Amino acid sequence: MKSLMIQGTSSGAGKTTLVTALCRIFSDKGFSVAPFKSQNMSNYSYVGKNFEISRAQAIQAIAARCKITPDLNPIFLKPVGNYYSIIYLQGKKFKKMHATEYYQKFVRTKGLNLATKSLYHLQKNYDIVILEGAGSPAEINLEKFDIANMKMAEKANSPVLLVTDIDRGGSFASIVGTLSLLDKPYQKLVKGFIINKFRGDVNILKPGFKKIKEKTKRPVYGTIPMLDFNLPEEDSLNVKAKDLSWTKKNIDNIDSEIEKISKFITKNLNIKEIERIIK
Repeated sequence: MKSLMIQGTSSGAGKTTLVTALCRIFSDKGFSVAPFKSQNMSNYSYVGKNFEISRAQAIQAIAARCKITPDLNPIFLKPVGNYYSIIYLQGKKFKKMHATEYYQKFVRTKGLNLATKSLYHLQKNYDIVILEGAGSPAEINLEKFDIANMKMAEKANSPVLLVTDIDRGGSFASIVGTLSLLDKPYQKLVKGFIINKFRGDVNILKPGFKKIKEKTKRPVYGTIPMLDFNLPEEDSLNVKAKDLSWTKKNIDNIDSEIEKISKFITKNLNIKEIERIIK
């Protein structure tokens, strides 16, 4: 029933890729591992036998070497415009829903219950579940509707690592600001930080790491340099995603890329300390 959650200071911070790499890293260590994202919005999916989930969680399952099932992404939203999405629950098409209805009438009742059930099922059947958050946990205007970040970390009894994209700038402020905006019980779940997409000499960052430790009492677990890789990305403001055919050749290519990324990230993160905080 061990778990670890990766959250970000913003969208595009690198949560999906980091979870993918960690799934492979801990699988290589001999653990049975499963990824989990309670709620994902994307136009790109994995279609299995009688179910459909986000392709990001399917790729993470390839990294974890686990079976691709609806539990990995129990709530999947396909946006169709004008604040409407097609909602898939446990891989099955549920209904078309407006954002207002989704947040006010569904997400904290049926949605939360469904996601929690899937999470507990995975925790029962795997040594480690690696959870991925969505956006930022500090969107305080949406906090009561957020079942993808701290609420799910709480349900999982999971430590949280915050990853930030330093290439955008403002990472240290984002770390301190995100932590300070969280409710006190949620702050306790955050165990440290990861700097992502860095260009240059890491020694330049060390005075910042010291000050972050002084202000938050939490360490930076590693700095990941900017890396070019060829995994299919999710659609976002930053990326125009492409379709993927789930052929053996493409899956083999994905697996090869996962190997490359996981080895690269292993060199740049304190995996021993991360393993120590997993509970």
